[in-house]
Amino acid sequence: MSNINELSFPELEKYIGYMQAIRGRSPLTVKEYRYDLIMFFRFIKRERKLVDKDQPFNDILISDVDSSFIRSITLDDMYSFVTYLSVERKSSSATRSRKIASLKSFFHYLKSKQRIIDEDPTAELESPKQSRKLPRYLTLEESKNLLSAAADIQEDQYQRDYCILTMFLNCGMRLSELVNVNIRDINEDTLKVTGKGSKERTIYLNSACISALSDWLTIRHNIRMARDKDALFVSRQKRRISNKQVQLIVKKYMRNAGIDTSRYSVHKLRHTAATLMYKYGKVDIRSLQQILGHESISTTEIYTHTDSDQLHTAVESNPLAGIRK
Repeated sequence: MSNINELSFPELEKYIGYMQAIRGRSPLTVKEYRYDLIMFFRFIKRERKLVDKDQPFNDILISDVDSSFIRSITLDDMYSFVTYLSVERKSSSATRSRKIASLKSFFHYLKSKQRIIDEDPTAELESPKQSRKLPRYLTLEESKNLLSAAADIQEDQYQRDYCILTMFLNCGMRLSELVNVNIRDINEDTLKVTGKGSKERTIYLNSACISALSDWLTIRHNIRMARDKDALFVSRQKRRISNKQVQLIVKKYMRNAGIDTSRYSVHKLRHTAATLMYKYGKVDIRSLQQILGHESISTTEIYTHTDSDQLHTAVESNPLAGIRK
């Protein structure tokens, strides 16, 4: 198996460092950038017959990529890579778009920050058209059933679980935001979270969240010798609860509430909170953007979908609806 030095080259590592330290990208995002770029340069070496034709794709080394090699990359190489993703790897349009975004970011960095290339070959590179899917979310009744699945159990860990579900469904928090909350981040009716790009934002807590947090904090403050003393949510082992543990907790209560776990996940609770706020709370889109921590308003717009009931009501509200022959 190849080691990390054989799967990288100096300019890639500088770029990764820049995205982490300067741009504040999350470890998961940086991992995806690295994966996409390694795949691209492996593909280019294979296309140019710089490796044995029988060499497994994942064994192709890219440690010899240098500035001269990078400057030889053209727009045609980019489109050949996109075709490879589509035809050979059967990648979805969303996956292809993500890899194109990785390439655009990397080559823009090489041109504007490192001055290694004079022209950016990705400047004219187009992303595939994607169908815009409506976000999947729980109905109001399903949301109530999910909370009820944890509400009646009085053991300590269930107080924690109920609080987690309440925070997700009322605040629209991301999974990473919730697991990284510290006790000191709570200030009466507000909560400070760190979202994408290490951006901090304040979440305002409603009465349901304040009540659930109060119940859990009473228990949390009595947990002695916690290994992560600052963490709001801890596991049985008294460590900060992990993403995986939260995902398992949510799935357990979804099953108990009769919700199909193959269709719904933790992230769908974020969709649910946003949809319920927009549909029932009449929250305007700009406010929703701030609550969810979206950088672009276009991201928030996916939550402003209308369901069949709303469409039916809209048609029936037409002043001509009562006129009959």
